[in-house]
Amino acid sequence: MHELDSFFYPRSIAVIGGSERPGTIGRALMENLLKGKYRGKVYPVNIKGGTVFGLKVYKSIKEIDDEIDLAIFAIPAKVIPQVMEECGSKGVKAALIISAGFSETGEEGRRLEAKVVEIARKHSIRIIGPNCLGIYNAENGLDTIFNPSDRQDKPKMGSIAFLSQSGALGAAILDWAAVEDIGMSKFISYGNAADVDESDLIEYLGQDEKTKVIALYIEGAKSG
Repeated sequence: MHELDSFFYPRSIAVIGGSERPGTIGRALMENLLKGKYRGKVYPVNIKGGTVFGLKVYKSIKEIDDEIDLAIFAIPAKVIPQVMEECGSKGVKAALIISAGFSETGEEGRRLEAKVVEIARKHSIRIIGPNCLGIYNAENGLDTIFNPSDRQDKPKMGSIAFLSQSGALGAAILDWAAVEDIGMSKFISYGNAADVDESDLIEYLGQDEKTKVIALYIEGAKSG
């Protein structure tokens, strides 16, 4: 397996901040994963416990009695370092950080982002994000886009992969491609690119048999 496969072909996902509360990112993530075509295991994690859409809620990722390929973060930025440590002890392979409040906010946010990356690298966890819209894989129905499905259309399966550093522009492209009946293989909003960046993703998609064209919206290249 390629080290980035856990982002696109996870067998199990922990949604940290998973919720049923209307209007929350945690709810949109749970709905998109459970109501779509994705057939892997989904584990909501929330310190409040209880149930979410009939699923047991774990108060910590460490309580889950299963291997976790992908952890999705939809919690306040300040608590992510602690939870990333828990992911490391759990053996999580990949982290998709939807949460904002990092380098895009200034110096304090940059320090917090650097701390999260340091913890992740210590545990060999790859990160996409933070401050991103999510990932969509049309092949297996993986939908981690945090916009509610009734307000965000998704394209059919195709051979175009689209990378977007901007979440807003990425959301517009997804809608446009669906309306114009243009297929996509994979969509990745990678936000601040604290770890995985456009060069990593281009290299990965260049080896992807489902992808024939790679399109990009880049606001800045770290490694030209």
